[in-house]
Amino acid sequence: MSTIYILWLRQIKRYLRSRSRIIGSLGQPLLFLLALGYGFGPVFKNAGQGNYIQFLAPGIIAMSILFTSIFTGVEMIWDRQFGFLKETLVAPVSRFNIMMGRVLGGATVAAFQGLIVLIISILAGFRIHHWQSFPLAILFMLLIALLFTALGTAIASMLEDFQGFQLIMSFVVMPIYFLSGAIFPLANLPVVLNYITRVNPLSYGVDGLRIALIQQQHFNVGLDLFLLSALSILLVAFGSYLFSKIQV
Repeated sequence: MSTIYILWLRQIKRYLRSRSRIIGSLGQPLLFLLALGYGFGPVFKNAGQGNYIQFLAPGIIAMSILFTSIFTGVEMIWDRQFGFLKETLVAPVSRFNIMMGRVLGGATVAAFQGLIVLIISILAGFRIHHWQSFPLAILFMLLIALLFTALGTAIASMLEDFQGFQLIMSFVVMPIYFLSGAIFPLANLPVVLNYITRVNPLSYGVDGLRIALIQQQHFNVGLDLFLLSALSILLVAFGSYLFSKIQV
């Protein structure tokens, strides 16, 4: 447990020391929130869908958590190239504990990033309907963060350098985001897109955030919580297996 705590704390300290990283990671969510929120707002309203900022903000929060989670997991490649990972792996501690410390630290950082984006969204005009559901929103942020930090760690366990990272971004991360219902409603989609969004784990995270923040749902809160929790456990187990196979 001490190993998990030390690595969890290290991830948080690394994040807090890097002010440029904190500011830089807010750039894309801000661009999407302001450009899409205000740019497509009149179109969304004229289509009878209401305030687009209200609809979009939970998706932008999920986007921030997704990207931060994946990048935090893939930081392991950087640690491997500069020797820190080797020093950690040769220590007489369980690799599962090492992996869990990194995943929990990365998930905490990603969830904190989501909170920052939520605050910015409120300043941009977003309004939470019922603050009593705010703890549920925090729970969904943590589940999204845990799920995709574990995914990032699993991906990093299979890569030895950054050459394959752009491929992962183009064919894994971006499709997960754009096909999650974060920027458009999931109702009345073509059949193929409907099936894709249903097998996309982020769809349930975005839906859960919308339920908690604005009481708007496409699936239901029980299904969202169950699938995110189950997938998080599976990915942590899968990531642990791949992590155990890393050669030092």
